[in-house]
Amino acid sequence: MIKHALRAAVAAAALTALVAAVAQQAEAPTGFDDLSNGVVDDSTHHADQDAFDEVETVADGLGPLYNAQSCRECHQNPTSGGASQIAELRVGHRGKDGRFKNADIAISRGKVVIAGRTLVNDRAICPSGAFPDSEIQERVPDSETIRTTRASLNLLGDGLVEAVADSTLIALAREQRRATGGKIRGQALRVPIVEAPGTTRVGRFGWKDQQASLLSFSGDAYLNEMGITSRLFPDEVTALCNTVAEPNNTPDSTGLEDIDRFARFMRATKAPARDTLLARTAAARAGSALFDRIGCATCHVRTLTTAAAGSAINGGTFTIPPALGDKTFHPFGDFLLHNVGTGDGIVMAMPEHYGRRVYQVKWKELSLDSIARTQNKVRTAPLWGVRLRPRLMHDQASLTLLDAIVRHRGEASLVTARYRRLSRREQLAIITFLQSL
Repeated sequence: MIKHALRAAVAAAALTALVAAVAQQAEAPTGFDDLSNGVVDDSTHHADQDAFDEVETVADGLGPLYNAQSCRECHQNPTSGGASQIAELRVGHRGKDGRFKNADIAISRGKVVIAGRTLVNDRAICPSGAFPDSEIQERVPDSETIRTTRASLNLLGDGLVEAVADSTLIALAREQRRATGGKIRGQALRVPIVEAPGTTRVGRFGWKDQQASLLSFSGDAYLNEMGITSRLFPDEVTALCNTVAEPNNTPDSTGLEDIDRFARFMRATKAPARDTLLARTAAARAGSALFDRIGCATCHVRTLTTAAAGSAINGGTFTIPPALGDKTFHPFGDFLLHNVGTGDGIVMAMPEHYGRRVYQVKWKELSLDSIARTQNKVRTAPLWGVRLRPRLMHDQASLTLLDAIVRHRGEASLVTARYRRLSRREQLAIITFLQSL
């Protein structure tokens, strides 16, 4: 066990050194105070938060199918942008060839089929006074035998995540393979940048790493979670019951659409802060050392650094500002995809996440085979702010930190076994450490 533990500690140290080697990088600010991290001034940040918090109505373009009426509804603990207990439903099935197939869900009493998505919306805007005889509620048919729920994600600090260079994440994946002899093998998946057609980047947002840009992420969520179209996603999921012209969202007097404000809001949020009182305790400090020693930090990477200020990313559509460039932050995650035995069997639906015209664009370095291999993988859950989440793992099926730890299998099997071999006191120390994050 000592040999394995030393190897795990060396691997964790190598990964930390890999991403924290650049000298004199400033620490990114943390906190839950709703103040800007410096990307914009506080007044602008508060205006962007107002857009993020705004409750949409049918007159704004809500629906026809949707899950929520505001971004805040799914991202608000302990403040706007945080995680929440809200979960979405995703389904699909295996075809005759054994490969995953997107769901086919009939609505309007079987007259219309919603295809090209795995998401099942929980709400609809009709029947209504204008459409008293319409019935468009999505329901899961018996044919869709692969079913899962997925937890809403924390968005605080995601501007820093967006500013991490692709090369950093790719190097992390390679170092994991080298340091563990291939037992842990994170996947860096290239995905489309919707605002820069033809361009791809290493994904880092969403449980399947389906987005790499916060603007793409915003447009995706606005359409699929609220049913509101934008310049990036101009097509409704269904035209039934729809009365608002497309795209629903248009620029305001400043030239910005809601999706621009959502993206800027996320970029300006501070990273989740630790419980500094608990972190200073002897138990938490001991747990921190054990966390590294048994190999948790191989995937739950403590420290990442962002690319230099002035770097152009997302196909040249965004330049990293000084507030995000050359910053060190501590997400306790690698933002890579892993098979840890909890995969839900779902492969991302291309038209859902990148628009109906996705197959009409030639995307550089996009591999559909690589996307298919994500079926039983999920993104490493960043542990910053984990103390504020009563429901854990991608499906919220784990209700305690211990439940979540021992549920890890697959690539994490050896690390889980090491945890089980610890004394009860050592196990509790790791739990205390996690409670400080």
